[in-house]
Amino acid sequence: MSAAGSLPLRRFAPPRSTWSRLTGRDGALRRLDWPMLLAALALSVLGCLLVYSATRGRTGLTHGDPYYFLKRNILNTVIGLALAAGAVRAGHRALRGAVPVLYILSVLATAAVLTPLGATINGARSWIQLGGGFSVQPSEFTKITITLGMAVLLARQVDSGERSRPGHRAVLQALGVAAVPVLVILLMPDLGSVMVLAVIVLAVLLASGAARRWILGLLSGGVLGCVLIWQLGILDTYQINRFAAFANPAFDPSGIGYNTMQARIAIGSGGLTGAGLFHGPQTTGRFVPEQQTDFVFTVAGEELGFLGAGAIILLLGVVLWRACRIAREATDRYGAMVAAGVITWFAFQSFENIGMTLGIMPVTGLPLPFVSYGGSSAFAAWTALGLLQAVKARRPLAPA
Repeated sequence: MSAAGSLPLRRFAPPRSTWSRLTGRDGALRRLDWPMLLAALALSVLGCLLVYSATRGRTGLTHGDPYYFLKRNILNTVIGLALAAGAVRAGHRALRGAVPVLYILSVLATAAVLTPLGATINGARSWIQLGGGFSVQPSEFTKITITLGMAVLLARQVDSGERSRPGHRAVLQALGVAAVPVLVILLMPDLGSVMVLAVIVLAVLLASGAARRWILGLLSGGVLGCVLIWQLGILDTYQINRFAAFANPAFDPSGIGYNTMQARIAIGSGGLTGAGLFHGPQTTGRFVPEQQTDFVFTVAGEELGFLGAGAIILLLGVVLWRACRIAREATDRYGAMVAAGVITWFAFQSFENIGMTLGIMPVTGLPLPFVSYGGSSAFAAWTALGLLQAVKARRPLAPA
């Protein structure tokens, strides 16, 4: 007791400042995976430069403003960073309750593409025009909602301790969640997105610890489905021609084979160090179509050479390496499955995009994560990276 019968003195901890909460030993910034974040930012910066180089002279696309695509790409990156920050702040576990609503919204938006609201671009009815030169591709966001939806169902019994691996009923429910948007996207048809969703489904199932018979059954069903799609003539003519051009590089050099031929010429002419940024003959001559989106890697190969193109692959490798580490060290099965889905998504899409410019994969119209121009793909990729950071943030920090 203090003098004069006053109440006992209490010790109050001084309030922590905002900066301390961010940078302290257990602060939010310390919990981020900085190598992954910086690698993704470097890819986005390179992407802005490559997109600007590919579009600055195309007045028909830029409406007379050489910085048209550059400004939009920077805006897309800023919005993407905000979405990533929102995902980290919300946390992957807190999002579990919102997954059903997010899933339904993404399916409805994807289905709306098949209505008069949809627009056909490059042969696929995958877009919704918003006006003012803006459009959205809902199938990009189904990559996130399928990953989250399957992870919620498959991890429910495992993380609660009821089972060591998901039961058959949970697996069937998860496959049903994936099947609905996949069928809708197949009707567009957007074969590239279907391929990405297929590998995401397989990766999430593998990470869940589901019985091997499910994995083998999916692989067998996938092969059978490809055969049926081909035999039933579900693919459009332009998609069949893309596969024909992949099998025979000399097929229709003035038509469907023109893109891949010009892409290989652009990359092959770059040599070790390239022609220099903004000085690529194929790029400035506008010989490669869709160079700001599907074929953006050709700009790097021609203008930055083998070293510059290799740097992009190295940065993508850093993102994937850190993501694999996050998946391995996740404290719950749900987080591990979310990370596994994102890893497979980024890895397959990167391999497919770079592979089609080199002629080792068929042209499918998939963007290069963090590099290609496109608002929907940038928003989805950065949100997915935010989910990876959220999984990382749940892991206890190592002792100082």
